[in-house]
Amino acid sequence: MKCTKCGQKAVMHMEHHNLALCQDHFPDWMRTQTAHNIKKYSMFRHEERLLLAVSGGKDSLALWDILWKLGYQVDGIYLDLGINGETNYSAISGETAQTFANERGLRLTTINVKARYGESIPELGSRTKRGHQKPCSQCGLVKRYLLNKEALDGKYDAILTAHNLDDEAAFLFSNLTHWNMQYLGRQYPLLPATTGFVRKVKPFCMFYERETTAYALLCGIQYIYTECPYAKGSKQLRNKIYLNMLEDEQAGFKSQFYAGYLRALDAGTFPRSQESPEMLEQKRCTQCGQPTSSNGLCTFCRLFTR
Repeated sequence: MKCTKCGQKAVMHMEHHNLALCQDHFPDWMRTQTAHNIKKYSMFRHEERLLLAVSGGKDSLALWDILWKLGYQVDGIYLDLGINGETNYSAISGETAQTFANERGLRLTTINVKARYGESIPELGSRTKRGHQKPCSQCGLVKRYLLNKEALDGKYDAILTAHNLDDEAAFLFSNLTHWNMQYLGRQYPLLPATTGFVRKVKPFCMFYERETTAYALLCGIQYIYTECPYAKGSKQLRNKIYLNMLEDEQAGFKSQFYAGYLRALDAGTFPRSQESPEMLEQKRCTQCGQPTSSNGLCTFCRLFTR
């Protein structure tokens, strides 16, 4: 197959776009489309300071590379959760992210959760009520809290994550099958800032995982291939398998699925309910001062206080 733009050998065929691109034009297309998504959803501006959650994987490093080449002011943050064991997962992920930043003269902040709070994620999960299960819920809570805290403390304008279309479609599938209205109203590519919470954006939300992988490989980005050891057998991965089957039968299914959801969200089908700024200002954690929906300590501080 030949490149649609220049006629050279194509390395990526995107049937849902009716587009085939060579090793030179595909990275350019990724950067152009990322810029288009940023503008379409009014995610951020060049003069703003951005904080990107970096994992050492293909998606976050590809996004950082693209934003750097587009001229945005993006610092990275790596959360060392202490998930190591036989694979040494967290340590290798952090080293990979730091190497990427050093090669490009970018700033990466690393937070070691155990060093700062006394427990790693596996240790934290082992002593909670659900310690016999995977600590994924605790992990998500800790990451959300720390990303927001560091963005507030560093006076950043927005928090960026590298969730791709496969991630978004899987989350949407799960939330729809459970009719989780709270989350169905919050899966937009941009979540505006509210009292105590920094704006959150997902510039890669319209890219398939295979596209972000191809970009990383073609641009020579060294990333960690190992998945988090706790991801094995997760509902999220199973949902991706189901959606891949549908994608194989109908090219562009995931793109249509997510785009349809965004249209429904814009039409008001799912309420974008959030607590009022006044309520968020009144309810503050007595320990860390962050907004909380409960009285006294926030969920994060209760988790570590125990």
